Amino acid sequence: MNDAIDISNWQYEDPYSFYNLDGSLESIDEIMNGTYYSVRNENNELMGFFCFGSSAQVPSGIEVGVYLGDNAVDIGLGLKPNLTGQGLGLSFLQSGLDFAKNKFKPRIIRLSVATFNQRAITVYTRAGFKLGTKFLHKGTEFAIMQYDVQ
Repeated sequence: MNDAIDISNWQYEDPYSFYNLDGSLESIDEIMNGTYYSVRNENNELMGFFCFGSSAQVPSGIEVGVYLGDNAVDIGLGLKPNLTGQGLGLSFLQSGLDFAKNKFKPRIIRLSVATFNQRAITVYTRAGFKLGTKFLHKGTEFAIMQYDVQ
């Protein structure tokens, strides 16, 4: 519960403030729904989170059918605001990919990213994700990125 409260109050600087939650009970409940996993470092400090399944999907993407497919798991992630931009993204993402491969045994790992977030897209591309379908959600363009599990 404490991790959910912390995560729901993280505040990113612009333009990444787009990802800020509001600390509300609704946000905390979402994080506590069983699809979110906290990530801690070797000192047991909260570093970030991963979420899977419908929690990692954007509502407008669901409406236009971009999440259909065989044996795919959707992944969402967040790195603590003061840890972003420090070169930790690729190793952080890799830990989530390893977890997803072991837990869900998917053929495809898929994520949604706001296309303005070139920093994240660069990390995802380096990890092996490929850009796919784009769609709009509340005026923001998103892209689906896909990782084929070997």
